[in-house]
Amino acid sequence: MRDAVKKYYPFTGRTLNLDGLAYHYLDEGTGAPVVMVHGNPSWSFYYRNLVLALRDNYRCIVPDHIGCGFSDKPGDDRYDYTLSRRIDDLERLIDSLDLQGKITLVVHDWGGMIGMGYASRHPERIGRIVVLNTAAFHLPKEKTFPLGLKICRDTMLGTLLVRGFNAFSVGASIVGCKKNPMSQELMQAYRAPYDSWQNRIATLRFVQDIPLAPGDRGYDVVSEIADGLDRFRDLPMAIFWGELDFVFDTTFLAEWLRRFPKAQVKSYPDAGHYILEDMKDEVVPMIVQFLHQTEPQETA
Repeated sequence: MRDAVKKYYPFTGRTLNLDGLAYHYLDEGTGAPVVMVHGNPSWSFYYRNLVLALRDNYRCIVPDHIGCGFSDKPGDDRYDYTLSRRIDDLERLIDSLDLQGKITLVVHDWGGMIGMGYASRHPERIGRIVVLNTAAFHLPKEKTFPLGLKICRDTMLGTLLVRGFNAFSVGASIVGCKKNPMSQELMQAYRAPYDSWQNRIATLRFVQDIPLAPGDRGYDVVSEIADGLDRFRDLPMAIFWGELDFVFDTTFLAEWLRRFPKAQVKSYPDAGHYILEDMKDEVVPMIVQFLHQTEPQETA
């Protein structure tokens, strides 16, 4: 796997021992901390260009969730693939690092729930937020749960497609960039961690863990995160959005704007889910500029 990505990923990772499991993360640069939280089916690779742009002036912390990237990929007997456990893991990582000053949180996809889950536990630690095609609240009432996700979440066919044929990672690498499609080499790098039935466990478990109704595992956690978002309304926030995301579409963007009307927003009608990849030449410099032009603030 390392050979498949080393051209694009010039980092020496570190690992935290989580009860016998290796939790891989990047710790690049020095200065004010920027914690970047990825989603499914990506991994820390998604943030590589932002790390390279920021590490001369900031300390960039980028974990691979268990089951993703260079982290261990245990079976269900060794790890509880749930949102609450993901938040626990991030909390333990941040607690293990001597991060000085307020954290700038960068979140994408499931990283919104995980990152803002950490923020809801430790609002005093968060100073700024960068939002990239994600959510920290339930499915907006205007949004229908996509059929493709429903199949993956609820059927044996979905299990076969995701774990047997890597359909979720392959599909995301193809449709995730709309304006600037990935090269075959880059798509292979995104898929590299998910090269076997066993190594695709997290890809499936993430989808199966999507809470849609009261009683679903994680539903109450999402409700609590959403209910606490108002505490962050006065923090500097920048939102970068690809409108052709088949899941996190403009209904999710509208909900972010309803909750955070003072956020800086740049939305791309012709870009997709992997906005940091699709529009990297524009978005990465704008994130750098946002950090240079703002100061971390206190939560409400």
